[in-house]
Amino acid sequence: QVQLVESGGGLVQAGGSLRITCTASGVTLRRRQIQWVRQTPGKPREKVSCIEFVDGRTYYSRSVKGRFTISGDIEKATAYLQMDNLKPDDTGVYYCATDIKLPDGWGTCHNTVDEYELYGQGTQVTVSS
Repeated sequence: QVQLVESGGGLVQAGGSLRITCTASGVTLRRRQIQWVRQTPGKPREKVSCIEFVDGRTYYSRSVKGRFTISGDIEKATAYLQMDNLKPDDTGVYYCATDIKLPDGWGTCHNTVDEYELYGQGTQVTVSS
């Protein structure tokens, strides 16, 4: 079964840190990408950070750049999002996403969240003020 499973969410005070994990099964992350997306009630899904495993390129939204770090371990089929100096606005459900089909031979970070083929079930991150 091909799936992504997020874990590591929780409640943290503002200024604190949290690391969330995305584990893939049934599919290798080699030559794929992992996009972290967050959803806050009443707001559209927001791209947070993305990594392209084929060359290690990483991308961050302006709101998290300098505070969040994305990384991954291909052998463990796992991606991580280290979140430091958390703010209440970072509260939301965090999802990881990737593509199953690789028509170009490798996965790239898409412009929109709707372009990803596979999403996990999400993990809740709550930052208290």
